[in-house]
Amino acid sequence: MEYLIIDGYNVINAWDDIFDLKNDSLEECRLKLLNMVSNYQGYNKNLMIVVFDAHLAKGSQGKIEIFDNLTVVFTRENETADNYIERFVHKLGNTNIIRVVTSDYLEQTIVLSNGGIRMAPRELKEEIYKANRSMGLAAKPVTNKANTIMSNLKPELLEELEKIRRSKF
Repeated sequence: MEYLIIDGYNVINAWDDIFDLKNDSLEECRLKLLNMVSNYQGYNKNLMIVVFDAHLAKGSQGKIEIFDNLTVVFTRENETADNYIERFVHKLGNTNIIRVVTSDYLEQTIVLSNGGIRMAPRELKEEIYKANRSMGLAAKPVTNKANTIMSNLKPELLEELEKIRRSKF
């Protein structure tokens, strides 16, 4: 088996030319990343796991979801994405090919010592761009906002809703 494990928030923070955390919600950024990785997975065919920290979320039991063909992991309270990734690589790294996408140097070192392969977020972005070109898509992933209800409303209506939201009853 060949796995690609992505530290989701690490990649979102590393790709500041794609994700605008000042103006986009974390949910929009997660969805945008998952769409990009899902598209890439269709080309690459590896098993892909995207891990998001939920260790600061009080009472989080953690959860695993399927998004297209991706496995999406939200860690439990007091468990970081790094903890999850380290356990995964330690358990399967000697019998499988596991590439881990993170810019965290300590995490990269631990991954390497457990039989995994480190990959910088920049390298993943380049692979996605290359795959997009091969598939005849735009070289860069689409950077518009996620397809939310608010993104489908006319600007005039959004302005009116904002006025209502800011008004005091």
